[in-house]
Amino acid sequence: RRKAGEERAVVTDIPVSARVLAVSSGKGGVGKSSVTVNLAVALAKRGLVVGLLDADVWGFSVPRLLGMDGELRGEASKIVPMEKPVGSGLLKVVSMGFMAEEESAIMWRGLILNRAVQHFLEDVRWGRVDYLLIDMPPGTGDIQMGLARMLPRTEVLVVTTPPIAAQKVAARAADMARKGHLRVAGVIENMSSFTCEHGESYALFGEGGGARLAEEIGVPLVGSVPIDPAMARAGDAGEPVALSDDGPGAVFDALATRIVEDIAPLVEVSGCTAQMLER
Repeated sequence: RRKAGEERAVVTDIPVSARVLAVSSGKGGVGKSSVTVNLAVALAKRGLVVGLLDADVWGFSVPRLLGMDGELRGEASKIVPMEKPVGSGLLKVVSMGFMAEEESAIMWRGLILNRAVQHFLEDVRWGRVDYLLIDMPPGTGDIQMGLARMLPRTEVLVVTTPPIAAQKVAARAADMARKGHLRVAGVIENMSSFTCEHGESYALFGEGGGARLAEEIGVPLVGSVPIDPAMARAGDAGEPVALSDDGPGAVFDALATRIVEDIAPLVEVSGCTAQMLER
């Protein structure tokens, strides 16, 4: 029997062919949300439909980073995601930021947090999505444990920064994913280095943390994102750098290419069983 309050696998209308990627980190301050948003934009630029679930219920920042506002609406007992066209692709976004004031504190405990994420998965009309990216809260807490039970098809991308301290904390996120029987798809290193206007490169926070973590947990290093002041300016302005094809935008284009071609390629689903699941 399921104990009271214990999460169960939820029934969603997310296609069985969609790849579900949770972007996770062991600690805050590593730029996980910025990476998630820009990776989602880079995927959508390829003509894909990308769902973006902001599961960082306490620290929601996805609407600000995307320059989106408004309120989520309901339709036939389902929540309809906010949409943002990106080139020939489309972002479908769900966040607490569309349900609460940006400065409001969300003071919820574990069970209510899990129920909120369950509603975002189960009661949202996602429709067609090729990828669903989930911006996870930092750490190894209630939402992470709940997601592993509610959506066991989830795969995890771990974000870290170069210092060994950050690498060791990020390893805990990977360990938790595996203990929850989730596949760890790869590592993304953020804030890898800074290149000044004269072309000199400086490893302000050390170097090699992403590669060390990837080797330690036995997964690929998807790529490294350098420090670039444009990232902060673009996030504040709600214009993700991935919208551009140059500079940091090219870095996220390369990450998206690696995801689509190697790390988590889309798989055509066929056969009677797949068709029944889709229905």
